[in-house]
This record gives sequence, structure tokens and C-alpha cells, in this order.
Amino acid sequence: MTITLTFLALIVLLLTGMPIFAAIGLTSMGVLWIIEGKIGAMGDAVFASLNNPLLAAIPMFAFMAHVMIKAKVVDDLFATANRMVGHLPGGLGFATILSCTIFAAISGSSVATALTIGSTAIPQMQRFGYRARDTYGIIAAGGTLGILIPPSGPMILYSVVSDASIGALFLAGVVPGLLIALMFAVFSWFQARAHGQTQRQPWPGTGAILRSLKDSFWAVMMPVVVLGGIYLGMFTATEAAGIGALYALFVAVVIYRGVSLRDLMGCLWDTMHTTAMLFMIIAAAGVFGHAITLIRLPNALIEAVTQMGLSQTGFLFAVMVAIFVLGMFLETIAIILITTPIILPTLIALDVNLVWYGILLIINLELALITPPVGMNLFVIKGISGARLSEIIRGAAPYVVLLIGALFVFWLFPALSLWLPQAAGFGV
Repeated sequence: MTITLTFLALIVLLLTGMPIFAAIGLTSMGVLWIIEGKIGAMGDAVFASLNNPLLAAIPMFAFMAHVMIKAKVVDDLFATANRMVGHLPGGLGFATILSCTIFAAISGSSVATALTIGSTAIPQMQRFGYRARDTYGIIAAGGTLGILIPPSGPMILYSVVSDASIGALFLAGVVPGLLIALMFAVFSWFQARAHGQTQRQPWPGTGAILRSLKDSFWAVMMPVVVLGGIYLGMFTATEAAGIGALYALFVAVVIYRGVSLRDLMGCLWDTMHTTAMLFMIIAAAGVFGHAITLIRLPNALIEAVTQMGLSQTGFLFAVMVAIFVLGMFLETIAIILITTPIILPTLIALDVNLVWYGILLIINLELALITPPVGMNLFVIKGISGARLSEIIRGAAPYVVLLIGALFVFWLFPALSLWLPQAAGFGV
């Protein structure tokens, strides 16, 4: 009964539109008061959840993203991608997905990727004859890559809660991210060819392509520097965040020279705002983890799995379905911080590789970004295009099917996710 009331209270509070940290925190306080008659344990739980050196990576990666966005590197990225493949039939869709892929590795945010690339690509794609809904679908799907291709904010949060290696998670996301990006690009090409409405851009010439590559070189090298250093064992993921922040400053101030001191102060303010919000949610999640332990929810879940005779496959299938449903109503951060503490003991008991599960979780959360009624990327595109939400949903629908297919592929073949971190010596 206590478990049921706890979740009902949490769902009701979340549905009111209350901030995530407040909903989780109030629910946890209620549980502590009922079980212990006091809420004194909150302080210890908050300290324990925030006493993690890995959290230092969050503000540094956030600052890196804000600086690169302020430097407007996306203009060079999109121009380069467009000149390389835009002259091909359906090439503009390829260029958009390629831009999303690279920018995802810079921003670490799906919403930022969809917003930034969409603002540039949507007018261009419509100019060359792409159907409006196809355009919206490409941007919505391409934007989801922001949480899978490292550095990824949700990956960091999952690592904090599960204690899985963030370095291994980052490397594990590379191959799935690139393969899903390729799948999106190929589908967009077939879609463009099927409707026959797209106009081919003129061949820009080898010289123009080389100049674009030169202009975008420093931006493209950022994910190479960050991930390459982790892969080669030169620095940890947290140190990579610091290197990335310094690299972003160098590119913005020295190379692009379009970022003023006032702009940098704005980036610092945005970083502080983002970090404070995430840390408050993490602190609330720490208290929530303590609360569900008091009501023995993880133990009850293990006992239920044992009694039902569920195998690893059966349990994972049930979890993936539940997360898919939750993704229609809750934000990705809330899903990670609410579900992971509950199912983590069962995952360990069933000998589930936590890095592999993390990739499956993130792919499922990509679905949450483009599934109604609360798909964040859908609303971002509506905001920048002014289109009807129903048209955007129809455009994104084929990519929902593709992502579900990708989820099953990486489920059936864990090596696709794990071989790169294993090659780097992470021992996953």
C-alpha cells in the first residue's frame, strides 16, 4: 500500500507541472515522515548524492556547449555538410543528419541540437522542395542524437545514479549513435527520392568544399579531442570535460573571434543556471533513493521477479516497455532518476551489464523526445517553424519506428555497444 501511495503521489505532483526536483523531494519527504516520523535523513542523502567527483563534469560540459553555440559553429558545420552532399539527390537530408550528428557531440543536448540545426536547416530544406512534414521529421529525429552521442548529459546522470563508468558509457554510445545517424540519413534519402519533390543543389566545386572543411575544422575536432583522449587513456571523462571547456574557449575567442567578454559572462550564467537545476534534481533523487529503500521497493521488485520466474530478457522487456510509456509523459531526466534506483538492484541480481543497459535506456529516451504528448523535440520544432503539431508528429512517426527497430538491434547484439569501451580497456 505504501509503495502504491508513493507512486500515486509522485505522479500527481509531476502532472501538476511542478518542477521535477520539487515533486520528487516532496514525495520523498512524505515517505520519510510516515516511516521515520522525521525528515532528518534528508541532509545525509543530499550530501551523499552530491558528493561525487563525476558531477564536476556537468558544468564543464555545459559551459563547453554554451560557448560553442554562442560562437555559432553550427553555421560552418551545416555549410560544410551541405556542400559535401547537398548536390546529391536527397543530399540536403543527409547534410542535416550529418550536422545533427556532429553538433550532438558538441552540445550533448537533444533540444539544443534540434533548436540550433532546425533554425538553419528548415528554411533551406523547404527552399529546395522538401515536404514540410519530412523536414520536421528529419530535424526531430536528428535532434535525438544529442543524448546518445557523447558527451551526453543524461549519460552522466545515469552514471551518477548507477555508478557505471562514464568513460565506458561515452565510448559505448559512439557506434550506436553513428549507426542510428546513418539509418536516419538513408531513410531520409529514400523518402526524398520516393516523393520526387526535392531539387538538387548545384555542385559547389572542390575548392568550396575544401574551404568549408577548413572553416569547420576546429568545431569538428572537438569530439575527436574529447573522446580520443578518453579512448587513448590520456584523461578521464571528468578531465575530458575540463579539456573540452578550454578547447571551446580557444575556438570561440582565438579562432572565431566573434565571442565577447559579455557573451562569455552570459555563457557562465547559462551554465550556472543549468548546473543548479540539475544538481537540485540529483539531490532530490538522492533523497528519493533513500525513501524507496525504506519502503523496501527494490527488494520487493527482486522478490516479484523471482516469484514470477522472469529471466533477464523478460525483465528487460518489461522495463523497456515501462520506460517507453513513461517517456510519453515525463522528461528524460525524471525517468532516469526515478527508475534507475528502483531497478538497479534487480539489474545487478540478473547480471545485466550496466553500460549496455545504459545505452538501451538512452535509445529508449530518444523515443521519448519524439513521441507525443510530451515529446520535447516536437514542441521545439513547433516553436521555430510555427507548424501544426499534428504535422510534426506525422513527420516524426517513421523515425519512431526506426528507433524502436534500433533498440531491438542493440538489445540482440550487445557487442555493437560494448566493443569500443572494451577495446579501450574499460573491462565492461
